[in-house]
Amino acid sequence: MTTRTNTGEALVPAPTQRIALAKLMPAFHKAMIELDRAASDGLDPDVRELIKIRASQLNGCAYCLDMHTRDARSRGMSEQKVIGVAVWRETPFFTARERAALALTEAITHLGEHGVPDEVFDEAAKVFDEQELSRVMGMAIAINAWNRIGVASRMSPAHRHG
Repeated sequence: MTTRTNTGEALVPAPTQRIALAKLMPAFHKAMIELDRAASDGLDPDVRELIKIRASQLNGCAYCLDMHTRDARSRGMSEQKVIGVAVWRETPFFTARERAALALTEAITHLGEHGVPDEVFDEAAKVFDEQELSRVMGMAIAINAWNRIGVASRMSPAHRHG
């Protein structure tokens, strides 16, 4: 059966998932869940979701992007803010802390040959104490790992929503 939009147009099916790491490597999957939990512990929930959304956008992980935009909306984040993450520099929707977290997430996600620029790290260090900053970094690192799992195995929102 072909799924159709409300105008009757057929939807293109999602790519076939290559491999199910969670089933084949349950200990690895459990460790990833624990990594995510450790990174999330004590981190502002809105900042956490913004980090996950932005890294997932940059990495092209449809599965994670779908999951974390849904999570952000269910937490009460405005649609304007969820959509605005992709263009956060050009919008007035984000606090200084959220902007610093987004910039640091981008730098960690796009590690160039020179690493995370000092000005990006220093700006984040101005608005987060060391504990919070370590959580922001940990969350960016964790979601990048999840994104690599999702992209490499071709996970899709269709695999969760059937």
